[in-house]
Amino acid sequence: MSFFYLGSLMLLGAFGGFAAGLLGIGGGMILVPFMIMLFPLVGLPQDLMVHTAIATSMSTILFTSISSMRAHHRKGAIRWDIVAMLVPGIIVGGLLSGGAVFSFIDPAWLALVFSGFVAYSGARMMWGKPPAAERSMPGKVGTSAMGVVIGFVSGLVGAGGGFLSVPFMVRGNVPIHNAVASSAALGFFIALANSVGYVVSGQSIDTGVPGMFGYIHVPTLLGIVVVSMLMAPVGAKCAHSLPVATLKRVFAFLLFALALYMLFRAVNAFGA
Repeated sequence: MSFFYLGSLMLLGAFGGFAAGLLGIGGGMILVPFMIMLFPLVGLPQDLMVHTAIATSMSTILFTSISSMRAHHRKGAIRWDIVAMLVPGIIVGGLLSGGAVFSFIDPAWLALVFSGFVAYSGARMMWGKPPAAERSMPGKVGTSAMGVVIGFVSGLVGAGGGFLSVPFMVRGNVPIHNAVASSAALGFFIALANSVGYVVSGQSIDTGVPGMFGYIHVPTLLGIVVVSMLMAPVGAKCAHSLPVATLKRVFAFLLFALALYMLFRAVNAFGA
């Protein structure tokens, strides 16, 4: 691993960890496009870059989410009652996604799915109407069912689920700071279920690249998490000091930028 590659990973870790704490998105979604840019430096085959970036970014959330979750928990901001209702469905959805569906999807379609869901989430956060005052979170069954959706979709795009769980909770009149904090806690369970799936579904893949564990590139994972775990508490601290409107705008603009990049990747892949 070159010094440039290692330095780039550490910068990504700092950026992703800070965003994980600030926005409750696990940081993985931010990392995917940048990993794809860097993977040619380690000789990863073009047709596996999207899958490996998504799987590796998700695995970083296992570590970053713990650091972010502890910081939010100390603030008393996590709605553990909501987390408890979402987790069973998240585990089911994550195992289905990472272990069954993920390996069969063409990279171009995977990039397109990533772009579409991220853009939708950004639009909902930026322009969605405020929830009605009487609206609340659905019951246990409805919330658990949403957990399946969050776990499944997150596994396809390598994210901690905040792009779905934060708007879902905000729509249920959960204050955004609590939604971000609770999403940080959910990220660990999403990452755990999907990472197990990525390892199992990728065991038969022979990339010829050292350090692969299923679809996960372990050296990239380690280079990122060393720094991301240090920066997640910093982002969490900022999340509790920024005004709600600013936090929503930051969240939405970041999602739009990532969606555009992955749409560009998808269009190029379809045209190849």
